[in-house]
Amino acid sequence: MVVDDPQRVNPGSSADAPGDDAALEEGLSGLSGLSSLSQLDDLLVRVAELAVTAIPHAEGAGLTLLEPDRPDVVVKTAEFVRRIDDMQYSIGEGPCITAAADGVTVRSGSLGGDRRWPRFGPRAGRMGVHSVLSLPLVTPSGVVGAMNVYARAKDVFDQRAEELGELFAAPAAITVQNAQILAQVQRLADRLQAALASRAVIDQAIGILRSRTGCGPQEAFERLRRISQAEHVKLVDVAGRIVDEAVRRASRAHGDR
Repeated sequence: MVVDDPQRVNPGSSADAPGDDAALEEGLSGLSGLSSLSQLDDLLVRVAELAVTAIPHAEGAGLTLLEPDRPDVVVKTAEFVRRIDDMQYSIGEGPCITAAADGVTVRSGSLGGDRRWPRFGPRAGRMGVHSVLSLPLVTPSGVVGAMNVYARAKDVFDQRAEELGELFAAPAAITVQNAQILAQVQRLADRLQAALASRAVIDQAIGILRSRTGCGPQEAFERLRRISQAEHVKLVDVAGRIVDEAVRRASRAHGDR
């Protein structure tokens, strides 16, 4: 889903404060309704879309979660955001990286001439993107990522936009963290379910080998393990093959009667 609305850009907006407050309220209200989304990716996309709603003159937003070895761009609301964020992470510098690393809000109204990022800034300017507001997603347990809000014109985001962005980012960070935790729990449950299913198949294969050979459970397991190692196939796949073969044999025997 793309949010890319140049008509929103109208820098210098202290007179727009009532409308800005209403937009922020709309964004915050949207956050409160995200608990119904069961998929992490869907929720992250919606958070980024709401950031464009809540922050004055935003044309696009990207949301980045911190991974153990590198920042990972998770979602973006416009194609130009994908291009500029991909470039930012490929060269290893930029406002989002600074915001996430330092845990502070970063704002620039002229990326092309911003000396804080001598490689990123000029490239962003040549891409036609000049204003950025990068907001760290800070939770009690630390920074979980950052939210990047962009506009093409210069000096789009003023102090008021920064304040509104921070008011939105605070609950957004908790929403994102809760979604991450739920996703981790779901992945753990899925792995546990897969492990239980694998164990059941292995136990069935052991029972089949015991009935065929009269060996004990440990010896049957060792036979499975040796086949797995010799064929470079997962143990559960070897077991599944034995079970499938036994089922086919039983079906044929039943059909011959």
